[in-house]
Amino acid sequence: IPLLRRALAMSKRPLLLFASPWTAPAWMKSNGDVRGKGTLKGKAGDKYHKSWANYFIKFLDEYAKHNVTFWAVTAQNEPLAGLFTPPQAPTIAFTAAQQRDFIAQDLGPALARSPHRTRLLMLDDQRIHLPHWAKVVLGNATAARYVAGLAVHWYLDAIVPPGCSLEATHKLFPDHFLLYTEACTGFFMFR
Repeated sequence: IPLLRRALAMSKRPLLLFASPWTAPAWMKSNGDVRGKGTLKGKAGDKYHKSWANYFIKFLDEYAKHNVTFWAVTAQNEPLAGLFTPPQAPTIAFTAAQQRDFIAQDLGPALARSPHRTRLLMLDDQRIHLPHWAKVVLGNATAARYVAGLAVHWYLDAIVPPGCSLEATHKLFPDHFLLYTEACTGFFMFR
């Protein structure tokens, strides 16, 4: 919070902050651990999914007490990485359908009821999952109503041309913006 306050004070224009979760608490996950390949227990609409959605609101509430607001949150950082990550990485695995249902039944309504004007971003994973992921989530009118945009990562961009992923998705869903939310150089050891 002190670093965010310093950055906000130093900026000549407003900073738009977004937050992206890595994992839910162990008691909410199918593997009983914040690390490793686990999903949220149960299914959308149940106590685990509602509790996880409420964590988002509590997070926003606590930062707001310190005059730090978030422009957006993502539903999950790298939801498909939860299927492939090393066992020590904190994550939650979601399929596109699971994320759609969580957004439509739990997270979207929780954010809409909250006093926060925080936008909701979906996917937050490699753009190779587009446009499929967008079709599943935004193809549902209820979920689409809560989603402002799609968060994408760039690590596997060389595999799929932008026209097949970004452009195709934009043509299908022009009212939802596309935003690169994670990138770095040097993550491939052989480059």
